[in-house]
Amino acid sequence: MSQISLPALLEPAWMPASMSSPTEPKKSKAQVFGARLFSTLTLWAVVTAVFMSDNVWAFLCALTLLGVFSVREYFQMTRKGGMPSQPKWGMLTGITYLVVVAVKIGKEGGGALDSLMAIDVAFVCLVVAGGFLCQLRRSIDGKNTVIEVSVTTLGFVYVAVLFSFLSRLLVLPVSSEEGVPGAWLLLWLIAVTKFTDMGAYITGSLIGKHKMIPHISPGKTWQGFGGALFFSQLAGCGLYALMPEKLAVLGGWAWVIGLGFVLSLLAVVGDLAESVLKRSIGVKDSGNTLPGIGGALDLIDSLCFTAPALYFCLRWMPV
Repeated sequence: MSQISLPALLEPAWMPASMSSPTEPKKSKAQVFGARLFSTLTLWAVVTAVFMSDNVWAFLCALTLLGVFSVREYFQMTRKGGMPSQPKWGMLTGITYLVVVAVKIGKEGGGALDSLMAIDVAFVCLVVAGGFLCQLRRSIDGKNTVIEVSVTTLGFVYVAVLFSFLSRLLVLPVSSEEGVPGAWLLLWLIAVTKFTDMGAYITGSLIGKHKMIPHISPGKTWQGFGGALFFSQLAGCGLYALMPEKLAVLGGWAWVIGLGFVLSLLAVVGDLAESVLKRSIGVKDSGNTLPGIGGALDLIDSLCFTAPALYFCLRWMPV
């Protein structure tokens, strides 16, 4: 990333990029499949390597990198859609926040969880105060002045803060063992969330007839929603049956089933939330970080809703 000067942070950078560039030729199905296959294999190779390392820093680096790409894509979307925002300020604070959270968790482990809540509040205050500070050198531009600050703050909370809860889950189980105490918990969360997405897609494609929310996502059906709930239970209960000791933090079958339903509902909401964002801004894709698959934000949209829910349930409820 190029160096960012203070004057650059204060510049209005919400105008849409030039559309004069030639339209890219449409790729064939073979090219799309090849790109998707390459991205999928690369993604799984990275996930496998990180998981087998059993090193908390490897997990934190991978999650932080994914978060950085997602923050970048959010502000690229706002620029592409002509939505007033402060992308340079938003990316600077979002990336700094993700790095601070990762370093604190890496050094302190579970002991960092309480102090991270104070860091969350401090950074939100910084984003809002800094956002208004950026406006002081320019004349008021009607509603755009307030919209810039609001959209920037939304991006910070929606992407950076919510996604950071995946890193916190790594050290949530109280354990004296070396390695990553929450690695299996994170795997369980990702499996439940992604099986929800997969179940909705498969079931909706096969038997979907009744539209769920056509004004937001025309492809979503109630049949697909039912499939999402079923597949989430399949993943959650299946993994728990295979490794009950490693997932003992979930508290037993009643909690596994209950959390599975809650997380699947939130996964659907998270997916629809990004659809709302895209339609409001007027863009189709969040990015092309993973060729053939989509952007990093497309990959984590559901996790941004399920990770905080699982974290607070396990910390505050008598599981």
